[in-house]
Parts: sequence; C-alpha cells; structure tokens
Amino acid sequence: MIPLWLKLLTTLGTAAIVVIYWHRYGPGNLLWFCDLSLILLVPAVWLESSLLTSLAALLVLLPLLAWTLLLGIRLLTGWREAGLLDYMFESERPWLLRLLSLFHIPLAALLLYLLGQLGYDERALPLAALSVGLVLPLTRWLTPPERNVNWVHGIGGEGTRQQSLPAWGYLLCLVLIAIALIHLPSHWLLFRLF
Repeated sequence: MIPLWLKLLTTLGTAAIVVIYWHRYGPGNLLWFCDLSLILLVPAVWLESSLLTSLAALLVLLPLLAWTLLLGIRLLTGWREAGLLDYMFESERPWLLRLLSLFHIPLAALLLYLLGQLGYDERALPLAALSVGLVLPLTRWLTPPERNVNWVHGIGGEGTRQQSLPAWGYLLCLVLIAIALIHLPSHWLLFRLF
C-alpha cells in the first residue's frame, strides 16, 4: 500500500535528521514532539500501521500546520509571531540546520498521505495522552533549561522561563493543554476525515 520509495525516503531522511541533530544539539533535542513523530513514522511506514501513524498525527499535525502557516506569513509579510520561529532566521545558526528544520512541512504532508492510505485509528488518543504525560517530564529532566525543548520551562522559544507555577504544576498544565487544544481537536477532525 505504501510505495517502497516512500518507505526508503522516510527512513533515510529521518536517519539523516537524527544524526545531524544529535551531533549538533545532543540527543535531548530529539525529544521535540515533531522529532519523535518523525522517528515514529519509520516503523509506521514499514509496518503500514494506522495506529502509529495516527499517534504521530495526534501529537503533531495541528502544530505542524500552524508552524507552516506562521512560517509562510513571516516569509511573505515579515510579521514576527511571538518569536517561535526566530531560530529559522538566526544568521549565526548554520543554514543547513535551518534548511533541515523545513522537514516540518513534508512531515505534515506525509502524515496526511499516510492517514489517507491507512485510515485513522481512534485508539491513538489515549496513547497520545500517555505519550505527552511521559515525554514532558522526561524532557524537563533530561534537557537543559536554556533549550526549552517542548516548552517545558515556559511557553516560547529558547531561553523562555515561566515563574508563576512550580515545575510539577506547570508540567501538569502543559499536559492538559496539549490534550485539550491539540489531541482532542485533532482526534475529532481526523476521526471525521479519515
């Protein structure tokens, strides 16, 4: 059902991104949900797994579409949205790393294609909630605060720190927000479309 060339391209592209990001940023950077979903798609395409594809889509499809839209708006108008995409325009960051970050765009397209081919598996919803509940505390524990991977130290880009809540309270809020604003709307939409 999934063409061999797409399986190979997904595998090789993911391997390249993982190796380059690991070398440049360290393994903790791969805890970003977009990176985890990209990695998850390797077994998803080889196994042609609707469940793994659906899980990846629940975790990141809406944020990927928002990222792509915000990048397009910024490129066309110069409007700077809350600094979330500043890293894409930092001249001190090597152009190859910025170019690699464009994987967000084909990742969204790949997720939509795979959902069209394999269908949406509603069992992914509790797995997505469980994933967020595990990954966010792990991210806070394993990554440096200045990287702010998955915004576990504050909503925003690198260096952002929230001071209003204790760490556990902030992480709990982040988990609940992810479920309420990303997973549930994605589940509702994907269940109806696929």
